[in-house]
Amino acid sequence: MLEEWKNKRAAKRIVPGDGTPLKRFRWWHHITGRKLGYVHAHGAAGRELTYAVDVRTGGEHPLAHLYVGGFQEATSRLPALFTVDGGSIHVALSSSGLKRFHFVDDAGQSHHLEPDARSAAGRRIALARRHPRADAVIAWISVILLIVGVGLNAVQIIEPIANIPPLVERFGHFESPIHLPLWLNVVLALGAAAATTERSLRLRHHWLLDSFGA
Repeated sequence: MLEEWKNKRAAKRIVPGDGTPLKRFRWWHHITGRKLGYVHAHGAAGRELTYAVDVRTGGEHPLAHLYVGGFQEATSRLPALFTVDGGSIHVALSSSGLKRFHFVDDAGQSHHLEPDARSAAGRRIALARRHPRADAVIAWISVILLIVGVGLNAVQIIEPIANIPPLVERFGHFESPIHLPLWLNVVLALGAAAATTERSLRLRHHWLLDSFGA
């Protein structure tokens, strides 16, 4: 029932597109927060259709634009759900980037959209295909940086919260066993942010780790 309610809300956010042609991805779009991905699906007549989803995150209200055959078919505020031949396309943002950029086919199978080859996500996937071992090492380093960042910072954050007078009266004084110097906390924060960015390029998102890293 909750899923059905979410789908109805998403449908209300969709407005018809204006038919403009899809613009190619340019290098400066890395700065403006543009995301571009593709999916190939079979239409009702059995012919293959190419859908492109162009996500613009730079404005006050992030938008996703659906292109069919290279022309704008529909636009939606995020989170977006576009119903297309063969399934549906889901787009959602997290604080660190895209957490949902998937095509769900009629059989219920979920597939990542293929990022544009010129985008950062496209280049990251190309690296993974060319060098799978290096990809695995980078992925593990990202997870370790996030776990260390979450663990060490969480222990330090608990201390000032736990020592609020009402909590001290109820539970007693708490002193963190870890007190890191400022420079190391900054390094950990930067490492966690870099790891979160790397994971977002691969559409890997964990509600706790990646939210903290952002």
